[in-house]
Amino acid sequence: MASNTGQTLLALLTGAAIGAGIGILYAPDKGSKTRNKIDKERKKAQKKLNKQFQDTKSNLTEHAQKAKYNFQQKLDDTLSSASYKADDILLAMEDKLEALRKQNAKLQKEVSVDKTKATVKKATV
Repeated sequence: MASNTGQTLLALLTGAAIGAGIGILYAPDKGSKTRNKIDKERKKAQKKLNKQFQDTKSNLTEHAQKAKYNFQQKLDDTLSSASYKADDILLAMEDKLEALRKQNAKLQKEVSVDKTKATVKKATV
């Protein structure tokens, strides 16, 4: 398919070149006038192309800046959200640690009481 497109484009350009050559040969004006007209048209086309290039460049720059800003906003939001979630996780872990400490203290008290009871029992026996 690409080769058909290439052949079609080559045929089109060849036809345009032949048509332009025949047009210049049969032009009603003198060669210098025809060259001046061609030069003027070339300059117009060049100006138009330069303007389109600048417009496209400006649009792409604007879109790139918007995309960069949107990306930065989303990144900041994500980092902020992650920070809050990390804080929540740390608080939950601290609460769990405190509960474990209380449970450990209770168990140590129970073990101490059991040892004391055992010691008293041995002493009374």
